[in-house]
Amino acid sequence: MTRHKVLPAAHYAEYLVLDKVLDAQHPRSALVGKQAHDEMLFIIIHQVYELWMKQILHELGSVEQAFADGELDEREIAVVVHRLGRVEKILRLFVEQIDVLETMTPVDFLEFRNYLVPASGFQSFQFRKIETLLGLRPPHRIAYGGKDYKEPFSEAQREELAQMERQPSVFDHVAAWLERMPFLNIEDFHFLEHFRRAVAESVEKDREAIQQTAFLDAEEKALRLRMLEQKATYYEAVLNPQRHTQLHQEGRIRLSYRALLAALMIYLYRDEPVLQQPYDLLNRLMNIDETLVLWRFRHAQMVLRMLGYKMGTGGSSGYDYLMDTVHRHSIFKDLMTVHTFLVPRSALPPLPETLRKALDFHFAVK
Repeated sequence: MTRHKVLPAAHYAEYLVLDKVLDAQHPRSALVGKQAHDEMLFIIIHQVYELWMKQILHELGSVEQAFADGELDEREIAVVVHRLGRVEKILRLFVEQIDVLETMTPVDFLEFRNYLVPASGFQSFQFRKIETLLGLRPPHRIAYGGKDYKEPFSEAQREELAQMERQPSVFDHVAAWLERMPFLNIEDFHFLEHFRRAVAESVEKDREAIQQTAFLDAEEKALRLRMLEQKATYYEAVLNPQRHTQLHQEGRIRLSYRALLAALMIYLYRDEPVLQQPYDLLNRLMNIDETLVLWRFRHAQMVLRMLGYKMGTGGSSGYDYLMDTVHRHSIFKDLMTVHTFLVPRSALPPLPETLRKALDFHFAVK
C-alpha cells in the first residue's frame, strides 16, 4: 500500500504566502518624501500582469509538452484546446486591466513617472518568454532603440531566450501537426483538385450574378468584374505551389504549403466530427493572437492618452513603437490569412462517402 505524506493543516495566509505578496509593493515616490497616491495602483497592476504571465507560461508549457514527442496524441487535443482557452481568457483580463489603469490621470502619472527610469515593461522577461514560446522570432520582431530585445536581461536570461528560439515553438508544433493531416489525399480524393473546382464554380457564379443584375450600370459591372478577378488571384497562393513558395520566401506566409492546405480543409469541413476539435484548436490560437493584438493596441492607445508622444521610460519611441508591434508582432496571422481562400459552404461539393466515413465516429451496433 502506498503511504502518502501527511501534510500539516493549511492556513489561508500561509498557503498563499500573503506576508510576502502583500509586502511586495514599495512606491519609489515615498523614498523622496511624499508618496504619489496612484503609484500603488501602478505597481499592483503590473504585479498582477506578471502573476498572470506565470500562469500563461504554465499553460503553454503543458501544451508544448503535449507535442513533446513530435506528435500530438489525438486524445490530448481536448486538453490542449481547454488550456489554450484558459490562456485566451487570461489575455482578455490583460485588456480589461487597462480600464483600471486608465482611472489614473496623466497628471497623476507624471507625479511619479520620472522615478521609474529606466524601468520599462519592455524588461518583462516573462512576456518575452510568452512571445517566444508562442512563435515570435527575431526576424519578425521590431527592435526598439536599435537594440536586440534580449539586451535588457541578465546573461542567464538571454541564454534562456536564445535556447527557446532554438527549440520548436507552439507555432512550429502546430504547423508540423497540420502537415501530418492524413485526409488531403485518400484513395480517389485529392483535396486540392476538389477545392480548385469549388473555387472555379464560385467565381463563375459571382461573375454571372454581376453580369445578369439589373441594378448595376455597365461601368459598375466592369468595376465589380475587375474586383472579382483580383479576388480570384488571391487563390493563387493555395492553387499554385510556386506562388506559395514565393510568398514563403518573402516572409509573407510562414506555414508550409501542405500545412496551409490542411488548415483550409479543416476550416471548410469543420462540421465533420473528426475535424471539429482540430478546428477548435486552430480557433483558440487565432483568438489568442487576436487578443494579444487587441491588448497591444489598447496599451498603445493608453500610452498616447497618458503621455502623448513622450519617449518611453525604457528608451523606446513610446507610442510609435507600440503601434508598430500591433501590426508586426502577430504570430498566428497565417491561420487568419487562410480565410482569404474560403468559398461559400454551398459551393463545396459533397465529400466522397469513403472519406465521410473516415471523418465520422463509428459505434458498433449489435
